[in-house]
Amino acid sequence: MVVCGVGLASQGGGAAVLERRLGAFDAVVIGLGSMIGAGVFAALAPAARAAGSGLLVGLAVAAVVAYCNATSSARLAARYPQSGGTYVYGRERLGEFWGYLAGWGFVVGKTASCAAMALTVGSYVWPAQAHAVAVAAVVALTAVNYVGVQKAAWLTRAIVAVVLAVLAAVVVACLTSTDAQAVRLDIGSDASVTGVLQAAGLLFFAFAGYARIATLGEEVKHPARTIPRAIPLALGITLIVYAAVAASVLAVLGPDGLARESAPLAEAVRQAGVPGLVPVVRVGAAVAALGSLLALILGVSRTTLAMSRDRHLPHALSAVHPRFKVPYRAELLVGAVVVILAATTDVRGAIGFSSFGVLAYYAVANASAWTLTQEENRPPRIIPAVGLAGCLVLAFTLPATSVAWGAAVLALGVAAYGVRRRLTARQAS
Repeated sequence: MVVCGVGLASQGGGAAVLERRLGAFDAVVIGLGSMIGAGVFAALAPAARAAGSGLLVGLAVAAVVAYCNATSSARLAARYPQSGGTYVYGRERLGEFWGYLAGWGFVVGKTASCAAMALTVGSYVWPAQAHAVAVAAVVALTAVNYVGVQKAAWLTRAIVAVVLAVLAAVVVACLTSTDAQAVRLDIGSDASVTGVLQAAGLLFFAFAGYARIATLGEEVKHPARTIPRAIPLALGITLIVYAAVAASVLAVLGPDGLARESAPLAEAVRQAGVPGLVPVVRVGAAVAALGSLLALILGVSRTTLAMSRDRHLPHALSAVHPRFKVPYRAELLVGAVVVILAATTDVRGAIGFSSFGVLAYYAVANASAWTLTQEENRPPRIIPAVGLAGCLVLAFTLPATSVAWGAAVLALGVAAYGVRRRLTARQAS
């Protein structure tokens, strides 16, 4: 049971817990900051390459699966308002192993996503020094998170406002252009079921930001009321934005043109006859990636905190800063790992790998939600059923390389869990 108040409180065996400082508006904004950016600027082009003219269908499929996952997560988060998200839900509803597996997939996959977003910032701000800019971005945002979640929420508000303004300008420029043709939105013979599902899996990466709201369950005021409202609201706003942007860019570039571009939104406004917007779009892309990176670091550190409390990760990472009330050791470790990745690798290709891990994470969330009773405010059974099936289907229709790496990393986590269990059993005997 979480006991909250001013300063540090205690949980269970005396572990320090975080302070509830975030209201409903902050929770929604953090969710928006996590979702808007990664998808619009990073996932549309590879999704178009997979689905062709079926891109909007893939977006709709991803939205349905995301809605089911969001509903399951919201009901579980209200029931278990603790840091850790599905790691906690799986542990409480299905058993220790399933919670661990969800947490492992989330931490590893989203750490790679952090580096991908940092390198996206670098590629837009200063392409010739992308790695150096990425490292600087990670250091700066880790420092922001370190001094308190309220400050991170305020920065996220500003980022979301800028990105939404830029995306609105892109939509208006494209839809008012004489180059926009509605016929380019038609579904042609190039669209296949496999391609649409693969695109949905890639686009799902962009919707997964609502997990950040659930992982902040220990820091949200009135979580039983706030979280079930904040998650679907953030998801709904994001879907409207994604649909408007995807449709407007498709109307100008067409599916083939969109698939070819590395910066499709910038190219769309150029072809729409508004070249002056190109640098604005580039700045917006960098700001959006910063927003995603900020929220990703926030979420990964909270799941690391929860797993360290249960000693699935070193227990020293569970420390909460006495002044700033944040899991500072977990944040510093996550920041250090991301700095190393951002400095030495190009992980933008890790979107597929990250999607595999996140889909596995939400498969556990839906299975956990299935076990809720009516007294525990469970969702209609069709929701976790569709969510679970959708997660598994999308995960295994991702590119083969992503599936192989994702499965290998999950297997490594299972092996680590088995070794820990054996060592614990020996010490007990």
